[in-house]
Parts: sequence; C-alpha cells; structure tokens
Amino acid sequence: MKNSILFFILVFSAVSGFAQQKWTLQECIQRALDENIQVRQAQLDIDAAKLDKSDAEGNFLPTLNASASVSKNTGLNFDPTSNLATTTQFLSASGGINTDYNLFDGLRNFKQVQRAKLTALSAQYSFEKLEDDIALNVANGYLQVILNKENLKVLRSQNEVTKKQLQQTNDLVEGGVSPRGDLLEVQAQNASEIQSIVAAENAVQISLISLAQTLLIRDYKNFDIADGDYQIHGEDVLLKSPQEITESAKEERYEVKIAENSLDIAEKDVEIARGARWPTLSAFFGYSTRYSEQDLVNSFQEQLYLNDGISYGLRLNVPILNGFQTRNNVRRSKIAVDRAEISLEQAQLDLESNVYQAYLDAQGALKAYEAAETAVESQELAFSYSQDRYEVGLINAFDFSQSKQRYDNAQIDLNRTKYDYIFKLKVLELYFGVPVNELKF
Repeated sequence: MKNSILFFILVFSAVSGFAQQKWTLQECIQRALDENIQVRQAQLDIDAAKLDKSDAEGNFLPTLNASASVSKNTGLNFDPTSNLATTTQFLSASGGINTDYNLFDGLRNFKQVQRAKLTALSAQYSFEKLEDDIALNVANGYLQVILNKENLKVLRSQNEVTKKQLQQTNDLVEGGVSPRGDLLEVQAQNASEIQSIVAAENAVQISLISLAQTLLIRDYKNFDIADGDYQIHGEDVLLKSPQEITESAKEERYEVKIAENSLDIAEKDVEIARGARWPTLSAFFGYSTRYSEQDLVNSFQEQLYLNDGISYGLRLNVPILNGFQTRNNVRRSKIAVDRAEISLEQAQLDLESNVYQAYLDAQGALKAYEAAETAVESQELAFSYSQDRYEVGLINAFDFSQSKQRYDNAQIDLNRTKYDYIFKLKVLELYFGVPVNELKF
C-alpha cells in the first residue's frame, strides 16, 4: 500500500511539473520542429530520396535469379532429358540459375545516380527551408503572447492608478470640494479600463492557445511561456545595404537553392532522355539442368550432372524506331529545363523583392519604435503634470482621464512597435544568412 501511494505521488508530481512548465522560445521552436506534421513528412521525403539513390546505385550490380519446377506429365509430352515424345505418365523436374549484367546503356545509369543525388539534396533543402519557416512562425506567435502580456501589465498598472484616483475623488466629493460629476467620470473610466483588462486577458489566452496549437500541445489550460525581458538584438544588419543582403540571401536562402537544384535535375533528365538513343549492351550467363523418371538408368544426381547445360554471351539492342517516344521524351525534358530556368529567375526576383520589403519594413519599424519611445516620454511628463494639477483642483476628472488614457495608449503602442521591430529584424537577419538557432531575442 505504501509503495502504491508513493508511486501515485511521484506520477502526480511529474504530471504537475510538466503542466506547470513555462516554455522558453527555444523550447517552443524545438518542440515545433520535433512534432510538426509537415516536418515529419519532409523527413520522410528525405528517406524516400535516399532509397531512390540506393535504387540508382543498385543498377550497377548484376541481376541474379534462380528457378526450379517439378511437373507430373500425362498423355503426349516430351521427355525433357531426351526430347522424345512419350505417352506414359512420368515425373520431371528442372532448375537453373541466370545472371545478367548491363555493360553499356548510354551512360544512363551514371546519370540516374547523379540525378538521385540532386533529388536527395533538393529534399534536404526543402526540409531546412521548412524548419526556418516554422521557427519564424513560432517566434512570431511567441512574441505575440509576450506583447499581449506586456499590454495587460500596462492596463493593470494604470488601473491601480485609477482606483487610487477613484478613492481620492470620492473623498473630495464627500468633502464638498469636487462636484459629483468628477466621481462619475472616474467611475466610468474605471469601468472602461476593467473592460480593456478583460479584453487583454482574452487576447493573452487566445494567443497562448494559438501557440499551443502550433506546437501540437493539447493542454491549453496549463500551457504558458516563460517571462523575460526581451531586448533588441541584431541591429547591425540595418547597416548593410539591401544589395549586400540580397547577394547574401541568394547564397544562403533555400528558395534559390531549391530552384537552382530543380534546374540541375531538369538538365540531368535531358541527358538521361538522350541516353535512350544509344544502343545497349549486356552480358548474360545461364546454367540449367533437368531430371525425368523416364531415365531408368541414371540416378537423380547422375541425371542432374549429365543433363546440365551452360549458356553465355552478349546481347546488343539497337533502337531504330519506337514511335518517336525517345525524341519526344528529349523534347519534354528540354521544356522542363525551360520551366526550371523561368522558376529560378522568378525565385531570384521574389527573393530580391522580399529582401527589399523586409529591409524597408525593418527601417519603418525602427522609426515607429523610436517615435513611440518619444511619445511615451512626452505622455509620461504630460500625465505627471496633469496628475499634479488634478490633485490641486486645477483640472477636472475628465481632462485628467483623457491625459491618462493617452499615456496608456502610448505605452501599449511602445510595446507593439518594440516587438514588431524585433520580429522584422529577425526576418532580415534570416535573409542575411543568420541561422535560426543563432538568432538572439
């Protein structure tokens, strides 16, 4: 009984510890990469590409097959050992082994191995691009949760000020110093802030659920992220010109690598299609033997020895006419090359456009963040000034509430622009070639 109780305590503690875990950004990214369905499918694509490569390499090996048969013959049949017709009932058996080896097939075997290697590389590029996209998506969702939490902190902090203001105004009204309208104004402001707090709490929960779904975590209720002060890193990338970032992106980003690799595969397909125009030459070797009940002189082993035979030689196949299939396959492969070239050109143009867009977005986010910082400083001073004036009765509750609301909005806008700037910097760093696992938040 004691052991059972101890076991349940340990299990409950482990479950509770997992449920209360607060996930860091790196843990969230790793969880997404480990559990994401698309990542798992992409890994299967890599495994399949490896098998294709193994198939292509296996074409260099000879084929080897063995065969055997046993039959009961009645009526008119030919004795396999004497090739004489007989009408008696007898048992016969035969067996053999054959091997073929491809000596020349227009170098298609070599080309297919090269193509298989390119296909495996393409699958790897697609897998790594998917990992980058997922990591960036998780980072965006993570920063959204942080932004919503920071906004909630601002609203709760400012509501504490409003509650103090409500108590102070109530005392002034009861003392006959302030009109009752000021109390009603502060009460309305407090009710409005409570509504905003409830909406902010819902925004936090919704963003947490969205992030948990991305991570394939079903325990939404207990899911939470680690609190932390996320600073701005990586601003050096803005010192680079868009041209420098674009050139680096063309070398590092998987979009262009995938398009270039697709072009290489298409060109290799043209070489393979042209190889079908060449003659093929193969060598073969066969060994066979047979047994028949009709032979009453020799034993089973003796018949296998006496009736065996060997065949070997070369087989040449020269393509002459096959309904234009070879020619049309070459033409189709050339069309695929043209398409791949266009796709590569489009990928390069899209990448250049995306880099310039990301660069301008990051610059715009920086300006918005700097403006928000200035606005917060100004609104903080204005709020402090209004608070002093309100306490001595120089302004009414409505004017004070308006000043406080402007200060609240400025703080919320500062949070929004800060995390928007952080995210857009990370996007720009990725284009510049910084690996996802080396991005600093």
